Amino acid sequence: MLGAVQHFFLGDRPVFDRKLILAVLALLIISIVLISSASVMEAFTRYGDSTHYLKRQLVYTVAGLAVFIFTAAIPVRVLQRISTYFLFFSLFLLVVVLFVGREINEAKRWIEFGFFNVQPAELLKLSWVLYLSSYAQRRIAEIRTQRKGFYKPLAFICVIAVMLLLQPDFGSFVVVTAITFGILFVAGAGLLKYILTGFVVSVIGGLLIWQQPYRMERVMSFRNPWLDEFGSGYQLTQSLMAFGRGGMTGQGLGNSIQKLGYLPEAHTDFVTAILGEEFGFAGMMVVLCLEFFIVLKAVLLGMAILRRGPDFKGFAAFGIGLWFCLQTVINIGAASGALPTKGLTLPLISYGGSSLMLSMAAVAIVLRIDFEWRSSNNAGAP
Repeated sequence: MLGAVQHFFLGDRPVFDRKLILAVLALLIISIVLISSASVMEAFTRYGDSTHYLKRQLVYTVAGLAVFIFTAAIPVRVLQRISTYFLFFSLFLLVVVLFVGREINEAKRWIEFGFFNVQPAELLKLSWVLYLSSYAQRRIAEIRTQRKGFYKPLAFICVIAVMLLLQPDFGSFVVVTAITFGILFVAGAGLLKYILTGFVVSVIGGLLIWQQPYRMERVMSFRNPWLDEFGSGYQLTQSLMAFGRGGMTGQGLGNSIQKLGYLPEAHTDFVTAILGEEFGFAGMMVVLCLEFFIVLKAVLLGMAILRRGPDFKGFAAFGIGLWFCLQTVINIGAASGALPTKGLTLPLISYGGSSLMLSMAAVAIVLRIDFEWRSSNNAGAP
């Protein structure tokens, strides 16, 4: 066993990309350290135990590592074969959550299984990437030459959108839609289709925002949250104060003021603000570079494969990279006031079992694709 471990970390030809694995492990360690600090007050207030969320996150992390190892062992051809079943299972859970889902902050997004809550929208993101990648490979000529090849997935997105918006989960809807456009774009869909569809989507998105007062408040308040700093702009102003206190090097681990009941969702959607307050710009850059490394690895791998021709592996790697990029940009953009507030986690950092385990599975798929790609080309680790 010791020899195998030494070969994995020190051998010239690692089985899997060690840099990618180390980036994931680094983010997991940062996540545990950050949540141990950010969740203290809320955990003590709700449960009388300041380590409540930390202990749960440790369990999620161990489970996530098990999912990571298991997923990395699955051949990519098997993932492609089951992608349709995986998608329909995700859609089934999206329907179930509307009836039996646990309601938190006026949103039904979680199915409770005792200790663990499942968020179907997170499962949908991965299953949709895999299904659409399979579709793009099978229907590549149709996507490039016929309108129906482009609009079939968008029709399916309309069905998904209804279920997501009924929860409501506007952030996941944005991510899934953007992933769809991204994969279809690299598949070779014409630019004119994007212009027309982009106009229609923008109009529909504007109507969806206008329809719900809370969405309109978010859009308006992020432009100048200080106009209503104790109302619609409260969460964002507290987040901005956290970033302001952090400066270049931060206040130090455990020294955040905003986590003491001032900033809502300090350990989930707005954990980035606590990161900025306690570790400053330097800490933010470390996390951003690690997230960017995963995104860059996935996107470059996908494009390298696709240069050889339409391939499920290439589309899947690109789609996962785009997914991580979108969630990172949206999460940090919302916390910093660059974008309207969205309920999206920071991959591999924010508290939550579903998000963490599905993110681990997604990275494991990239790891497996990279391994199979290098094996087929007799190349070393990139």
